[in-house]
Amino acid sequence: MRFEYAPAPESRSVVTLRDSYGLFIGGEFTAGSSAFKTISPATEEVLAEVAHAAPEDVDRAVAAARQAYERTWSAMPGRERGKYLFRIARVIQERARELAVLETMDNGKPIRESRDVDVPLAAAHFFYHAGWADKLGYAGFGPSPRPLGVVGQVIPWNFPLLMLAWKIAPALACGNTVVLKPAETTPLTALLFAEICQQAGLPPGVVNIVTGDGATGQALVGHPGIDKVAFTGSTDVGRQIARACAVSGKRLTLELGGKAANVIFDDAPVDQAVEGIVNGIFFNQGHVCCAGSRLLVQENIADEVMSSLKRRMATLRLGDPLDKNTDVGAINSRAQLDRITELASSGDLEGAQRWSAPCPLPGRGFWFPPTVFTGVSQAHRIAREEIFGPVLSVLTFRTPAEAVEKANNTPYGLSAGVWTEKGSLILWVASRLRAGVVWANTFNRFDPASPFGGYKESGFGREGGRHGLEGYLDVLAGGDVLAGGDV
Repeated sequence: MRFEYAPAPESRSVVTLRDSYGLFIGGEFTAGSSAFKTISPATEEVLAEVAHAAPEDVDRAVAAARQAYERTWSAMPGRERGKYLFRIARVIQERARELAVLETMDNGKPIRESRDVDVPLAAAHFFYHAGWADKLGYAGFGPSPRPLGVVGQVIPWNFPLLMLAWKIAPALACGNTVVLKPAETTPLTALLFAEICQQAGLPPGVVNIVTGDGATGQALVGHPGIDKVAFTGSTDVGRQIARACAVSGKRLTLELGGKAANVIFDDAPVDQAVEGIVNGIFFNQGHVCCAGSRLLVQENIADEVMSSLKRRMATLRLGDPLDKNTDVGAINSRAQLDRITELASSGDLEGAQRWSAPCPLPGRGFWFPPTVFTGVSQAHRIAREEIFGPVLSVLTFRTPAEAVEKANNTPYGLSAGVWTEKGSLILWVASRLRAGVVWANTFNRFDPASPFGGYKESGFGREGGRHGLEGYLDVLAGGDVLAGGDV
């Protein structure tokens, strides 16, 4: 018996959208040199007009951050910095519903994911790093770790608020000040976070937010007043930033693309593994750098897994992201939809077999149905290139050694998944996978205390956990203890 779900829309009334938003510099919203419009990917309606930061606006933001660093933040005791982070975390929790609805409106992801994953994890990162603020001397990086100074941070559009928390929380805990640029298609939760900083009483200039396109990010990354750059985004842009920072000597952390393998052995519980497959590739419409976009299934259970996977995909509900029953929301932008469509078409042209469950698409907005390709070889583009959408490529293997060889046959190395009931096999495979994160009998699990990052073209450096602090500290062999590192 098939159950039909009645519409269960989340109210937009909890969000008060301004007609226009300025730049957040020195604790205040200020006008930018020009403006651009941000739209809802689900309806294509204009949500607001947002200031576009020119190089002179970036100059002002960096100057405000430098002043706050030298006069206030770096000299503040760690226990006091921690209090501000705790306040921010609490305000995020208090305004969780508002943040979740705004995130869904601006990004297109289902409200269930914004509500149950993004916002709680964002708050958790601030809580976690608040606890580190007065304990940096015990983090394992020597007795006198010091902040780096002013940090320039550029974040992507797939997890706007969560990526902001990943970046800002450790930077502030370590005593740095921040200039952050959100993605041009998803600036609104970052600007709401600016209001949260005001509400928490954060000293002016500690956090500055400049909105704009790639030119704004380029001006920020190349600014001589920036001491460290943290970037999450595409591998191509990451290469450009790495070259720029190599010339300038800036410290750099890169979290880039991925083409994760989700490896299913023949003793894995199929129903549980199928849930992991669905979560691995269709969570957030596949807009996940660590998405399990390559499914490696042991040959003797491939038919069983595919049959179960197709049944499960047929139950996924695509539609209004603000409906609490929706499983798959809108693609973030027209440009991203075009890329997904082009790569999926290449799978057809190269001989792979496409399958999607019957799935009517809304008439407006940017949509792509959950899709699986079988008959895929390692030479196919859909098995090599990051699609960043709800498209799964299925390959088979016979032995564990073959599974490892195929999983590692990629220029990326961000994440992987292993499904088996044998603990020894999990450890054997995980130790041979060239991936920064390996999940066992689960996928897409995140925790602020656990470091995240990749190898090869997936970047370098870690975010989260004790290891993530190192990227925001100047680790010294001796000298004075960090002001405020009251250990």
